[in-house]
Amino acid sequence: MIQAAIIGLGAIGQRVLSNFINHPEIKISAICDRNPDVTRETSEKIGDVLSFTDHVLLLKEADVDLVYIAVPPKYHHRIAADVMLAGKHVLCEKPLANSLEEAESLAALADEKGIVHAMNFPLLYSAGSSTFASLIKKGYIGKPRRLELKMHFPAWPRPWQQNEWVAGKEQGGFVLEVGVHYIHQIQRIFGPVTVLDKSVQYPEDPNSCEIGIIARLKLEDGTPVVIDGLSGIAGDEEIRFTAYGTEGTLSLLNWADLEGGKLGEKVLPIEADESLTGSLVLELTKALKGEKANLADFHEGLHAQMVLEQLRGE
Repeated sequence: MIQAAIIGLGAIGQRVLSNFINHPEIKISAICDRNPDVTRETSEKIGDVLSFTDHVLLLKEADVDLVYIAVPPKYHHRIAADVMLAGKHVLCEKPLANSLEEAESLAALADEKGIVHAMNFPLLYSAGSSTFASLIKKGYIGKPRRLELKMHFPAWPRPWQQNEWVAGKEQGGFVLEVGVHYIHQIQRIFGPVTVLDKSVQYPEDPNSCEIGIIARLKLEDGTPVVIDGLSGIAGDEEIRFTAYGTEGTLSLLNWADLEGGKLGEKVLPIEADESLTGSLVLELTKALKGEKANLADFHEGLHAQMVLEQLRGE
């Protein structure tokens, strides 16, 4: 049985916690959050779990094999470093850290400690995204001509993520929160990407995150990549990742839905191949047993952070 701990019990932490609870090879042995009311409520829900408000005490007193870090980005470096120095395997929320230097430090420490280190990039395990990747590999669009990522939000933060840090410039914004998932997907499917130029719009409040971005990037073979992001607009939220090629077009829409068409045809919905659905928790258990696993490790997190920081930097 894998003894797991979760540090950070917000919306995302609770979601992964549920996945851990439902896996027969994982036992939640310890939880940690700075808010004692949250730890108490979560403890009552799980039962038979040690509760902490200080991650240092958790690492000292709890017998755990794996630690999942689901705190805001500015705390990733300190906590992940402490976890690895304690010799524990680690799963970290995206982005890996809050700066390129911090991300480089964590990737190096992970190698030094020889532990399992993984990032939570859910697109790796969704049927829609996996089908998108499979169709690209099979040549559905032919040779890529252009990649486009559109991120449009009526409001940011969205109604369900009303907290100070998601709206802040230091560790929030839709480029970080949403864009990093697709940066990682681009790198996984199409290879390294380089930022050429960008134009970022900010509100009058100097502490608030971006409200718009237009960025131009390229793949190693020169294929252009365009990022178009806006918040505070009319209409519905739309996140669309599109690959245009010599033989067709393919889009991943709002995380899960697929649309595509060959040249001369209409763009129509494409059914995702549900057999390609994966599981982060299943892959983690494989890795902890020494088996080959489909995980995004800290080096993939670092490579995504390299692009992310170029997009977010002044």
